[in-house]
Amino acid sequence: MNMTITPAVLKGTVTAPPSKSYTHRALICAALSEKPCRIINIGGGEDVFATLECIESFKNGAKAYNCRESGTTLRFFVPLSLLIGGGRFTGSPRLMERGISEYERVLPEHGISVKKTADSISVSGKLTAGEYVLKGDVSSQFISGLLLALPTLDGDSVIRVLPPVESRAYIDMTLSVMRDFGVNVYENEKNVFRIKGNQSYFRGEYTVEGDWSNAAPFYALKFLGHDIELSGLSENSIQPDRICLNYFERLKNGNVTLDVSGCPDLAPVLMAFAAMNCGGTLTGTRRLRLKESDRAQAMASELTKYGCHITVNDNSVDIIKSKLHAPTEILSSHNDHRIAMALVLPCLRYGGTIGGAESVNKSFGDYFRIIEELKNDRI
Repeated sequence: MNMTITPAVLKGTVTAPPSKSYTHRALICAALSEKPCRIINIGGGEDVFATLECIESFKNGAKAYNCRESGTTLRFFVPLSLLIGGGRFTGSPRLMERGISEYERVLPEHGISVKKTADSISVSGKLTAGEYVLKGDVSSQFISGLLLALPTLDGDSVIRVLPPVESRAYIDMTLSVMRDFGVNVYENEKNVFRIKGNQSYFRGEYTVEGDWSNAAPFYALKFLGHDIELSGLSENSIQPDRICLNYFERLKNGNVTLDVSGCPDLAPVLMAFAAMNCGGTLTGTRRLRLKESDRAQAMASELTKYGCHITVNDNSVDIIKSKLHAPTEILSSHNDHRIAMALVLPCLRYGGTIGGAESVNKSFGDYFRIIEELKNDRI
């Protein structure tokens, strides 16, 4: 689907959608409970639908898990499936390419068989209590997946995370939701998680907070001069993307260097924002190539169409202040919801057509509808 956006000024109030990250975690904790739990304010993106379908498979004892394009769903459900003997995981080609590298390395040490083909990943065996050592600079999703599953086993377990530990805030989110559901993990030593066995998940009612990741493009537009207000967000949230306010303020006032190793979902919108202001440098970008697209290269490709000069390095991106102009060719979302949302920033100033705009359905299907509703004056 192509989405053409003409230059315009936005005005109005946006209610942040429910947090996708919290929704995944709350739904899984509820699924592990022996009693009914009510989850309020669930997000409706494709990733959440994937988790709901996998919960149904898990509860029914099925062996087939369709994770669609959701890396979170895949990496959370691999250890969960091993509570009932394992399963076969399928999804988009890009998801299969992203894979489960840490589980491939760690799980066989605990008697688990992992088999991969071009279009599926299969695991078999039973998850056992014990000590698991994982790298901290690959993806926090591997750590969270084991954290969610291990407390239900008979014995005690330990997860040791080797430094550097990136995206630590996402681990904290997992621990927070687990605590809310009555399951405790102890961290007497930094990044060493001690997990008692035979714990039970339960919470009668849980409300998912608003999503700072999906609110970030609207805050970026606000900093660019659009008359937008946002509601439904917790100022005390531990979501890592809450730092977007600080980062937009710094980029607005000068060419600065920002570390995105702990908030990779912000990188596309930060690149667009920097291109439209004084430029800037993002560090900690190495893992961006492992997302739904190679996000640094994808954004560089699209912003170049506006005349921006960008250099993508191994673990950093330099955005050079440039004289921008309307693009002469169609933009591409690279089938990545974060890319599609970020490209709205230059589109609203210079115009443009985004190809593959339907990619926003992964996390925020109403995104373009809200943009259209907020249009006040065309410029």
